[in-house]
Amino acid sequence: MKDFGELMKSADWKTEKHAPVIECADEVAADQAITVTASVGKEIAHPNTTAHFIAWIELYFLPEGGQFPYQIGRAEFSAHGASAQGADSSGVYTNPSVTVSFKTETSGTIYATSYCNVHGLWKNAREITVK
Repeated sequence: MKDFGELMKSADWKTEKHAPVIECADEVAADQAITVTASVGKEIAHPNTTAHFIAWIELYFLPEGGQFPYQIGRAEFSAHGASAQGADSSGVYTNPSVTVSFKTETSGTIYATSYCNVHGLWKNAREITVK
């Protein structure tokens, strides 16, 4: 049996349309809110059609020296062009992007995961420093 972590793929988001992109400040003050945006398809657009779409993005924060990550956000994307008239007929397509804001007094790592219904689970990470 495979470990769940082995099922998650990663890649440079500049060459792979499925890897989540994490955008945030590299350094923040302990009393400052950190705004984090995670998206899929920044450099290479993901199709987001009825047959091939990003279903969700989750964001986690693992404090430096911490044992468990904290979930700081989750977004589900439900509009993939489907309607009562059939696949890709509505003209409504969700853009897979989520923005959250949180505070922490500890430096650590932000993790983003995403799920493509055709290509599976993807991950990325970015370190932040709290001063």
